[in-house]
Amino acid sequence: MTNKILILFLIIFSGFVNAGEGQDAIYSISAERPGEEVYQSVYKALEESRFYVIFEANIGKNLARNAERWGEEYNKNKFDYVKSMVTCNPYYTNQVMNLAPEMMALCPISLTVMSKEGRTTVLFRRLTPLAKGSAAEDLLWEIENTIIAAIENVIVR
Repeated sequence: MTNKILILFLIIFSGFVNAGEGQDAIYSISAERPGEEVYQSVYKALEESRFYVIFEANIGKNLARNAERWGEEYNKNKFDYVKSMVTCNPYYTNQVMNLAPEMMALCPISLTVMSKEGRTTVLFRRLTPLAKGSAAEDLLWEIENTIIAAIENVIVR
């Protein structure tokens, strides 16, 4: 019941959350917290919302292997933490596949957590801009908002 109330709240106020972004395809939210702490909190919140993390990529660590080779081109923005997770909810995936198989291009869903100087940002590619007119549009809107609610539940506390 609590998740439904949170989703309803998010729906009602979604215009205010990202005011001025219009049809922005990237959801972004930041907090003054360490990257790993935010990552673990988002991971847990997603799993509690039944979006199971099926893959993790430590992008920062992988990029660091090329620091010497790339020289001045390496990590110009000085991020000290970059990690992504790929998540999936089997029920929603099945429903998307039933309604609009072409929308399976959006599955699974990835999120990226980036941090520098104690400020961490969570990035998520919105599903709805690509779903306009699709038979799965309403379902993808629900998925998108469930994920955003999970993220905001741990970032906006």
